[in-house]
Amino acid sequence: VVFFANWSDQRLYRIEGKTSSATPIAITPEPQSVRGFRYADGRVTPDGQWILCVREWHPVGGGEAHNDIVALPADGSRRPTVIATGRDFVSAPRISPDGRMVCWLTWDHPNMPWDDTELWVGRLQIVEGQIEIAEPHRVAGKPGESLVQPEWGHHGQLYVCSDRSDWWNVYLVAGIDDLQPLCPINAEVGGPAWAFGQSRYGFAEDRSLICSYSVGGVAHLARVGSQGDRADRALPLLSLSSLRIDGDHVVALATSATSDAQVVRIALLHGPIEVVRPAAEGLSNEWISVAEPIAFPSEAGQAHGLFYKPKNPHVVGPEGQLPPLLVFSHGGPTAAASSAYNPSVQFWTSRGFAVVDVDYGGSTGYGRSYRQRLVGNWGIVDVDDCCAAATYLADAGLVDRSRLAIRGGSAGGFTTLAALAFRDRFHAGVNYFGVSDLAALARDTHKFEARYLDSLVGAYPEEAALYEARSPLFHLDGLSCPVLVLQGLQDRVVPPAQSEAVVEALAAKGVPHAYLAFAGEQHGFRLAETIVVAQNAELSFYAQVFGFEPAGDVPRLALVTQAGSEGRLGS
Repeated sequence: VVFFANWSDQRLYRIEGKTSSATPIAITPEPQSVRGFRYADGRVTPDGQWILCVREWHPVGGGEAHNDIVALPADGSRRPTVIATGRDFVSAPRISPDGRMVCWLTWDHPNMPWDDTELWVGRLQIVEGQIEIAEPHRVAGKPGESLVQPEWGHHGQLYVCSDRSDWWNVYLVAGIDDLQPLCPINAEVGGPAWAFGQSRYGFAEDRSLICSYSVGGVAHLARVGSQGDRADRALPLLSLSSLRIDGDHVVALATSATSDAQVVRIALLHGPIEVVRPAAEGLSNEWISVAEPIAFPSEAGQAHGLFYKPKNPHVVGPEGQLPPLLVFSHGGPTAAASSAYNPSVQFWTSRGFAVVDVDYGGSTGYGRSYRQRLVGNWGIVDVDDCCAAATYLADAGLVDRSRLAIRGGSAGGFTTLAALAFRDRFHAGVNYFGVSDLAALARDTHKFEARYLDSLVGAYPEEAALYEARSPLFHLDGLSCPVLVLQGLQDRVVPPAQSEAVVEALAAKGVPHAYLAFAGEQHGFRLAETIVVAQNAELSFYAQVFGFEPAGDVPRLALVTQAGSEGRLGS
């Protein structure tokens, strides 16, 4: 039996059998409002009778969503019942192997799950035919500590990833606030909980811990025996995620520099890597530019990034010229650049651009202290580090100092706009659905990120003046280079009004710009036709700004300098 949450209606379904003709059956009721109840991060009890999962419900008529842990019969014979509530957020309900205990994570506004979280435990019991949690109590999680991925061992021990050592490592929960490290390492086993269900460790039948981590762009598997003995294996991969233990094998989602993600099966800790689900066909290696990790000086200390040189087996750049540079500012901002094969990066490197994907202060993968650099400093540290990356590469003679561009989406779009408004380093910028008005974002975004800016900027509305001082929208008088703005019209995280305000300001100032808005797109473009149009428009934009003719049949983007000329594609 497979259980899944369906995107279109957000109900839970079950499907039995292995044939394509099996019919999914809804096991949760239809809500009063469309997608009013949303389910995620579920687990089935060992006897197969119950499902425990996170449910988010949206009140009819509006208001902040509610997050609870609910239980329901696996056959859908009863409506879901709330078994844990009272906190702003809950995640990771995990059931012990004997079905008697459950653990889960909680946190409250204004924290994000990479700030402060708590681990709770309770006893499962059946009362009048319904599961309940008895004696719930906190077992771990102090201020300044983030916990992710709690798991039960085969024999009932409880484990969790904590960043109390500065890195998300695996610990045994030996008692209340008594965490014992199992595999101490200056690398991240856990990661930021942007999505439910991450898994980077598990347990073999002999009770040994199996965990994955990456150092220097190389994925490792570590096995820690019950007596503390440890063996590590470096793999010809960049990372392993969604890790599961299957007997004496690890099954995981693997990334590499030369192919899309694929499902692999690896014998512990020796033997070949078996590809279970091959990657989609991509570029041959002769076309692929592989990332070079770089570290460079910046205002807050050493910063990090991934540098890609131009690579095309059939074409070389003009003699005596250095390539233009695209500075990628990733979203999040509590996220990270990835050196995994990325067709978007290769699109640029195969066309003569150098790319640097900046892991500015606040990015994950470098420990909690590096992540904390952005606290109170969004719009400063990230901008400084992106500018420093461009300067470092230009000073090293690797890129053309006179052809520097910055691009980014969402939070990366904010960094892009801030770099253009507050610095004089770049000659062009491309903003994908980026934040331009921090106060507008604080007032009008979804619950998960509703208080995110409290730590990144300051409390709102108490710090309203600071929000305005950091918002690019109110400082576009400092912007003089061409800008391309792209926006999804169904975006609820960064609504179109933010991009439209930027475009109006650019037009009023007479700055060359273009605006493309796409119907049917949300926060992050998903439709193939949108992605093709956006990439070609961006290429045409750089071609006009940097003075070259792009190869191939690339439609020419119309740059405008006054209001009323923006384009709306698919509207």
